[in-house]
Amino acid sequence: MIVLTHDCGPVRIITLNRPERRNAIDMALRVVLAEAIESAMADPGIRAVVLTGAGTSFCAGGDISTMARMPEEKARPRAEAAQRVVRAIWGGPKPVIAAVEGSAFGAGVSLALACDRVVVADDAVLSTAFTGVGLAGDMGIFASLPARVGVAKARQLMLLPARISGTDAVTLGMADAVVPSGQTLEAAIADAERIAAMPPMAVAAMKSLLSRWPSDPQELLDHEVDAQVRLFDTYDFAEGISAFHSRRTPVFTGR
Repeated sequence: MIVLTHDCGPVRIITLNRPERRNAIDMALRVVLAEAIESAMADPGIRAVVLTGAGTSFCAGGDISTMARMPEEKARPRAEAAQRVVRAIWGGPKPVIAAVEGSAFGAGVSLALACDRVVVADDAVLSTAFTGVGLAGDMGIFASLPARVGVAKARQLMLLPARISGTDAVTLGMADAVVPSGQTLEAAIADAERIAAMPPMAVAAMKSLLSRWPSDPQELLDHEVDAQVRLFDTYDFAEGISAFHSRRTPVFTGR
């Protein structure tokens, strides 16, 4: 199977499983990965997702062995299938954490940056690397990279691709946490478990509101009000208040 899934309590681990190709993304992987993420987002028993790669790499990018010049009518379904993966991450109510070991090149780094949190190994290597095959980039990188590092730095990283270590990626803001090699999955699962203990409806509202950035600040205020009003009338809100007064740990159920 080219994508593996495994549940660790309320955390679903989704693994790209083409280690012989360093988990490079071909057409089939795009479709199956999108379906796996969509399924996790729809599963009421899942509260957070960890995305990782089998073997020694996270994802080497698009599978160049499957690429050739093609007319628009053939290229568009391929590109849209890649975007479906990102839409599933951004549009879903549950946070996705990338656990990046080894290389994340081209679409692989786009996939990692599309996630809500990026945990990298200190010796991981990240690079935009699209221009090497005559492409500009996809899978949301023109939104995610500027949002993380700023427009000016994103421009340099895209126009002059460099190989960036996991440690430097955190310094730049491309990634959120660095851990020793071989420990990213463990660290990502620990983060996911912390998120899974939080009120799921509030977390979903956070994801929805953050996905609207950048937008009209006045419009965003309205969306914040709408989200807060909905959350005030939930069991989880009442449970949080009760637990606070009782000085106990709240138990959130998503009601």
